[in-house]
Amino acid sequence: MNQHFNKGLFLTSLGSFWWGFIGVIYFEYVSFIGHIELVVHRCLWTAAMLIITTSFFSKWHIFFKILKNKKELFFLFISGFLIFINWAVWIYAVATNRIIDASFGYFIMPIISVLLGYVFFKENLNKKKILSIFLVLFSIFYLIFFNLKSLPYLGLIVALSWAFYNLVRKKINVDTDIGLLIESLYILPFAVVSFYLISVNGFNDFNFSNIGLSLFLILAGPMTVIPLFLYVRGVELIGLGPTGMIFYITPTLQFILGYFYYNEPFSITKFVSFIIIWIAVIIYLKDLYEKN
Repeated sequence: MNQHFNKGLFLTSLGSFWWGFIGVIYFEYVSFIGHIELVVHRCLWTAAMLIITTSFFSKWHIFFKILKNKKELFFLFISGFLIFINWAVWIYAVATNRIIDASFGYFIMPIISVLLGYVFFKENLNKKKILSIFLVLFSIFYLIFFNLKSLPYLGLIVALSWAFYNLVRKKINVDTDIGLLIESLYILPFAVVSFYLISVNGFNDFNFSNIGLSLFLILAGPMTVIPLFLYVRGVELIGLGPTGMIFYITPTLQFILGYFYYNEPFSITKFVSFIIIWIAVIIYLKDLYEKN
């Protein structure tokens, strides 16, 4: 039991670290090609990577089974749209030096998910959860009232798209990787057309004259899929409660990188809102800890 727990703890921590540190460093480093082409490459190579892993793990029978279920295909179409928004906005935030705003989104996302669970699934809310939700909403209204320009719009879109993504995926019971493969295949035609338009207009950085950069851009697929596999496997081993706490490694590292490494601006108004958010997170984590 302890061996499984320790393995799950390690995998989840590694996945969260990957999202919060390795992923940020990678996508920020290649952001000079422009966020549009970078989003296109993330969509293209994620689909390619998942086709490879589905073949490697012999999961095509699961894939074709889902294709026969119209309900699951419909929900995966919606979740595919949401994951595309999440990817696109997050990459835009990284490319425009707003990593701190993106971290804001991932700090509040689990708490927003709790609120959505109550609204759509009638999940129980205790006093700690209600307080954490109230503090998140208060921090947002605080920013709107004192300085609307300080409102991290990108972070809010990241949080809402990911929270609603999780909500939609709760409606169906499909393997995470196979579900993501189908979502990626929904996005793939738009990514291919976009890449074609970028190429014919001469705006593409991905070409055979720069093999090194092109191979580096292909890593956008593994950079998306690997941490997902690590995190999901950790969830399978130790459950949602502990992994929910470990997940906060991601926004913490994003914030540290944004503020200390990339020297992003951080106003007093935004700092106060983050303090409120961190208090909400502590209350939320305390509730998770007491349940486990």
